[in-house]
Amino acid sequence: MVQTNEPQPNTFFVEVSGSGLPEVDGLFVPSTAPPTKSESGTVSSPGYWNGKRAWDRADGQSARSPSLSYSNTYKSWRICRLDGHLAYDISGEDELPPTDREWHVYKKGVAPAPKVVLHHYDPRLPCPSPNVVFVLGGPGAGKGTMCELAESQLGWTHLSTGDLLRAERQLGGPTAAIIEEFTTAGKLVPNEIIVTLLKNAMETVTRTTGKNNFLLDGFPRSLSNLEAWYEIFGREAELPKMLYFECPYAVLEKRIMSRAKYSGRSDDNVESVKLRFDTFKAETLPTVELFKSKGKCVEVDTSQDRQAVFALVIRNLAEYTDTQLATKPLTERAEMLLGLRPYSAEEA
Repeated sequence: MVQTNEPQPNTFFVEVSGSGLPEVDGLFVPSTAPPTKSESGTVSSPGYWNGKRAWDRADGQSARSPSLSYSNTYKSWRICRLDGHLAYDISGEDELPPTDREWHVYKKGVAPAPKVVLHHYDPRLPCPSPNVVFVLGGPGAGKGTMCELAESQLGWTHLSTGDLLRAERQLGGPTAAIIEEFTTAGKLVPNEIIVTLLKNAMETVTRTTGKNNFLLDGFPRSLSNLEAWYEIFGREAELPKMLYFECPYAVLEKRIMSRAKYSGRSDDNVESVKLRFDTFKAETLPTVELFKSKGKCVEVDTSQDRQAVFALVIRNLAEYTDTQLATKPLTERAEMLLGLRPYSAEEA
């Protein structure tokens, strides 16, 4: 086989925002500058500079090309102004511009330093469609545990509508006031808001991490939830597969009562469990039956031990799971979740 030293194509996009210099803010696209010798003597190649990926401004106005690149001499990533003078930098030998720590204001920059976001897909184009699996089951059926395992061991992204609603309230997002109003009154948040939060979360994850496999924990809880999904994603979109975690009520009650000893949840009591289970039967089971009728529902018996249940989850997600991830050793956290080792003091 012929070996090649050609670097992989630069397919990333960088978004810069919130800098002290508005002219620096904007979208940076893979550089198309012709091969040139850098300050350290390295000959560049398309999309690269000094052996690392490099970017030009999407509007092409910068006097320097690439306008976002790595310096071998200074061991730092640097962003320039429109006139070509360097404005911001960050030290290190990261393969890509760091997004997890603060950049430094360079000689021609103005505070504050910008926020840098890396995109795996061109943000000017529609986001690739997500690969979604709905996950439903009664209270205590193990949805959260299995979703966490699938996220840590199989690379899927676990999204919970409850977590998204709480985050939106705390961040004061566009719908925070409506969410606050409905939850305070003990009412269900409008379906359109829930589905929009899910859609936005999936797009953010896909664009910034490249991950496209999602487990939606506890969705759709009702046929009206599903109707809102159609409204946002379109009726022509293929209906996602559902994993339905089936478990007898007696087992669910026993699990939740055991969990109540350390969970601290106010609804982990016999009366609440019965109410939640009745609500699940009334509101959610019709949705499960609809998916069964369309051949889109996989029933998983979660009264089995956790290792057997996770094996079934792995099997049903295998089509879209990276085989390397599926065969990697269990993490310590995964072994705890599967009951293969006791919880540590911090986890208990």
